[in-house]
Amino acid sequence: MDEWIDYYGSTHTIYVSRLHRDLHFEVIARDIIGYITSPDAVVLDYACGEALSAAKVADVCAILYLAEPAPSVRDRLIARFALNTKIRVRSLDELRSMDENSVDLVVMNGVAQYMTPEELDSAFDAIRQLLKPSGRFVLGDNLPPGVGMFRDVLALLRFAATHAFLRDALIGLINTALSDYPQLRHRIGLQRYSETEMITKLGAAGFKATRAPRNTGYNPWRMTFVAHN
Repeated sequence: MDEWIDYYGSTHTIYVSRLHRDLHFEVIARDIIGYITSPDAVVLDYACGEALSAAKVADVCAILYLAEPAPSVRDRLIARFALNTKIRVRSLDELRSMDENSVDLVVMNGVAQYMTPEELDSAFDAIRQLLKPSGRFVLGDNLPPGVGMFRDVLALLRFAATHAFLRDALIGLINTALSDYPQLRHRIGLQRYSETEMITKLGAAGFKATRAPRNTGYNPWRMTFVAHN
């Protein structure tokens, strides 16, 4: 995962425009909010990225932990939300020192594909220790076998057409094709799990999981799972 952390901590071309970036995090925040059932909830966004709309999530819960592995992104999160007393930024290592059974909802969105199976198992272990017995773990935007870059591109173009940044999307896709991303994706690869494989993997970590009716985010060809201790 280290090379992907370095990539997302750098100046990259994944987002075709500022509007795309902002809308991406707005949609994720909206979907996270849909899983929050109480204003007293403690929520953890695991490997959250820039989390630009995190304040909206914090508005509907008691505490929001933003856990991010990239130091440069973490520094930006700390600066961005310095005045928000509900938001607390942590490294992934710092999660190990948090109290067990202290979190009501954990969300890991669009992250599993970048982890080795062993790294994902370790993350599941850490998350399970943090979750309250009544808590939920939402594992979103998972890449199944047979869904390649073409479907990702199609999802982006549909999203762009809906939100009036189609021209930027087309230009951005060209820029991304000429960037390090395709080579990195080809060289390192992305982890893919079928529905059965992911439910089995979550079960091996001690979770009871089911596939959600819809995916988090704007890519309908990816999968989200909801797990309980």
